Amino acid sequence: MSAERQGSLKGVDLIEEINRLREERNAVILAHYYQEPQIQDIADFVGDSLDLSRKAAETDAEVIAFCGVRFMAETAKILSPEKIVVLPDMDAGCSLEDSCPPDKFKAFREEHPDHIALTYINCSAAVKALSDIIVTSSSAEKILSQIPEEQKIIFAPDKHLGGYLARKTGRDMLLWPGVCIVHEAFSETELLKLMAKHPGAPVLAHPECPVAILDHADHVGSTSSILAKARETESDTVIVATEPHIMHQMEKALPGVNFIGAPGADGNCNCNICPYMALNTMEKLYTALRDLEPRIEIEESVRLEAKKSLDKMLAMASSTVGMGDIGAPRVTGD
Repeated sequence: MSAERQGSLKGVDLIEEINRLREERNAVILAHYYQEPQIQDIADFVGDSLDLSRKAAETDAEVIAFCGVRFMAETAKILSPEKIVVLPDMDAGCSLEDSCPPDKFKAFREEHPDHIALTYINCSAAVKALSDIIVTSSSAEKILSQIPEEQKIIFAPDKHLGGYLARKTGRDMLLWPGVCIVHEAFSETELLKLMAKHPGAPVLAHPECPVAILDHADHVGSTSSILAKARETESDTVIVATEPHIMHQMEKALPGVNFIGAPGADGNCNCNICPYMALNTMEKLYTALRDLEPRIEIEESVRLEAKKSLDKMLAMASSTVGMGDIGAPRVTGD
């Protein structure tokens, strides 16, 4: 989209109209770090998924426009049921969510009744409702430390994050075989070539990456953790192994630093742009605010069950409860 157009749509100045509709609808616009720069720049808050949902819940906004993917917008609805939540494109899904259908997850849980389900937030509201504790990449290790060693654990849906946690903590967990297609696409061979070209450049990686990538990382952490680490750098070049749109915030904070996206098998990072995140556009954000569609709706019984597992995460992440307050594994049968 050219600067001259300023995101125009059939003669409509999108930036001006989005700002008008934001005020008219009493809306808050949320943008994940993986959204295109123009969307990040117009948003009220930019961040990772749970932090955005919590910030939106604290506002008096009547409408949440979540520029991210479907499970993120669902999380916002779980925490703010009284607010209208719109997603610019309802097809903006997630490969991790897709890898873990609720019916199959339910059956898997029933096969392992002595396991609790520690489930990564990158899943549907229905899977959250079937889980015992939700975790984020930043809270998972702290939550794991509060669960007794003898307690058996299912970790879903990301096998790479689960494997990273298992290696770091020594916990033996039953891993659901899901992956993020973005992080799965990074190439160790091409990363090593890039590291040789930029000796001394730190590698910052998300734990959704395969172990072959994580083994070369100087820092492994969530999107917000990677961003914070980048802001501390004293290097003139930093290699970033996560969805490359996060580098927009890095470049704004440190314009003198050369941030390079970790490459895919073809030697560039284009294959690592999330195709789901890319479905959201300024045009779709405008129409979502104009029409208040497509709208996120969650059955109330599912929302309440999902909120229980989210609440347990928030409590354990702040160390206000221990495992004794979690109770037995959730019964998933009818």
